[in-house]
Amino acid sequence: MRIVIDTNVIASAVYFGGKPEELLVLLFKHRIDAYVTPDIIQEYQATVMELKERYPYKKARTDLSYIISTCKIINPISDEKVSRDPDDDKFINCAIDANCVFITTGDKDLLSIREYKNIKIVTVAEFLDEFYKH
Repeated sequence: MRIVIDTNVIASAVYFGGKPEELLVLLFKHRIDAYVTPDIIQEYQATVMELKERYPYKKARTDLSYIISTCKIINPISDEKVSRDPDDDKFINCAIDANCVFITTGDKDLLSIREYKNIKIVTVAEFLDEFYKH
């Protein structure tokens, strides 16, 4: 199953665990394929660095470089303007270009779209429910 993982999900998995970490386990076991672009990787890195500075005593549960190494990197082609937050369009465009079925996110702007071009935009919990049904 092909997905795009929003930055907030990655950050939650790295520092807090829970369902986002469960999603990463599926990625690490090659049960799902996650796609990223260079811009998405840059956002992952900036966000994790910001959290590292904000919570200096909190140990990362998973190494970001390992997460990135398990993702498939593509160069974006699409440039659609869909989200009310233009920063979120990179996730939608990545999903379009990689023929993904899902975007997993906790972002309210993305979640409000729900579906675009047959790409379902869901929370991690919704994705996991859908994944385990099959």
